[in-house]
Amino acid sequence: MATSAKIDKDENGKEVDNKLYRSMIGSLLYLTASRPDILFSVCLCARYQSAPKESHLIMVKRIFRYLQGSVNLGIWYSKRSDFTLVGYSDADFAGCKIDRKSTSGTCQLMGNMLISWFSKKQTSVALSTAEA
Repeated sequence: MATSAKIDKDENGKEVDNKLYRSMIGSLLYLTASRPDILFSVCLCARYQSAPKESHLIMVKRIFRYLQGSVNLGIWYSKRSDFTLVGYSDADFAGCKIDRKSTSGTCQLMGNMLISWFSKKQTSVALSTAEA
């Protein structure tokens, strides 16, 4: 998903088939086990499963188009690698336009191999970038 693209409730948008939208999100969530590059975008689209609109479906289709163009990407574990454990974390500040909550995420690497990742919308509203 483009960094400039913002997704919101879109209350005035045209409704789409709820079952179709949920099945597409489910398929994408299954793929996140081997494709962490789509994790943030998929989780962002999954927030709108209760009442999906046409704008949400367009974003999900964009993720599928990205996957179609990048079929050779994925997680690869080499036999020859060092075992240095490195972790990264980040959080945006009030990234959700609806409730102004932040999204935080982490990833852990052993050498150059990704072993764990996590992304979650925070439960409280941060009042500063330090809190986020």
